[in-house]
Amino acid sequence: MEAEMMYTAKEKTARSILVNKPNQAIVIMIASSVGIVFGFFIGVSFHTLPLTKINISSVILHGPENRIANDITKIWVPTNPRGAERLPSGIVASESDLYLRRLWGLPRQDLDNKPKYLVTFTVGYDLRNNIDKAVKKFSDNFTIVLFHYDGRTTEWDDFEWWYAKRFLHPDIIAPYDYIFVWDEDLGTEHFDAEEYIKIIRKYGLEISQPGLEPNKKMPWQMTKRRTDSEVHMGAEEKPGWCSDPHSPPCAAFVEIMAPVFSRDAWRCVWHMIQNDLVHGWGLDFALQKCVDPAYEKIGVVDSQWIVHQTIPSLGNQGEVENGKSPYESVRLRCRREWNMFDARLKNAEKAYYRSLGIDPSNNNTGQRHKLP
Repeated sequence: MEAEMMYTAKEKTARSILVNKPNQAIVIMIASSVGIVFGFFIGVSFHTLPLTKINISSVILHGPENRIANDITKIWVPTNPRGAERLPSGIVASESDLYLRRLWGLPRQDLDNKPKYLVTFTVGYDLRNNIDKAVKKFSDNFTIVLFHYDGRTTEWDDFEWWYAKRFLHPDIIAPYDYIFVWDEDLGTEHFDAEEYIKIIRKYGLEISQPGLEPNKKMPWQMTKRRTDSEVHMGAEEKPGWCSDPHSPPCAAFVEIMAPVFSRDAWRCVWHMIQNDLVHGWGLDFALQKCVDPAYEKIGVVDSQWIVHQTIPSLGNQGEVENGKSPYESVRLRCRREWNMFDARLKNAEKAYYRSLGIDPSNNNTGQRHKLP
């Protein structure tokens, strides 16, 4: 009843307006009609507008380049690699390789064989004969990359990590199933590369190394070659060195002199290599973070072993510093880098857990290990 009365009152008012002000009534009617028609077309357009156009407009309006609204003729693909957003996805070649190609003929005919594995050595003139012997151990299934540097820096055993960070980007070496990052002072008389690949595939090892012929200078039990097994993934160390039998250096551990990585493992490890740390010390204890479970996917191959010749020494590379010999100054740099890497890793983990609202003090991460 109340609603009817309200309607009646409004109706009377409208009639009064129509009677008393005919021109104004006509204007109101025209404006209302135009508004209705305009609203109808807006509604129809919104419901039929493709979702892709809405997304494109959103990207144009809010993209990092603040592109002009409604300019759908310009390409912007936010899922492309950084810097390639202006390219259509179909033309983006996000990976490369180290295959040598010719200057003539058809590209698809350039390669009779595409090697599946990559081996890198940091080499110097003084050990050219040693490298020559090692290279002959790898078949045509392996691409060999030699990082040449000045003759005197041949004494930097761990310098391969500086090269690896700069020249072995995961997208460059993506065609290779396994990547060998080796020192130059390795004896390979008892090593067969093809057999080694078969073994690590058999055991599902993502990170591995050949067993090392035992000698008095070896600091770790884990990497020593055993004569009673094909592969081992754990060892007993000195008391107090391992808080967990599944953690380094008792398990999930290889040394940085001769590691072998799967493609996926290397993608993780590469991002962990620090630009300013050249020796790679401490990296071996952190490799476990790139595979899971690490104690099952990191191992030492005993049936294919090598000899670490420990030549040349680091002695002549350093400079006399605070009364320390050149050898001592280089050794000090190694230890400093290990401490720096360890601290960075711990801080990064703490920051991550805090971002999740987790108290990092309750997590046993980044445990420090005794230096050899």
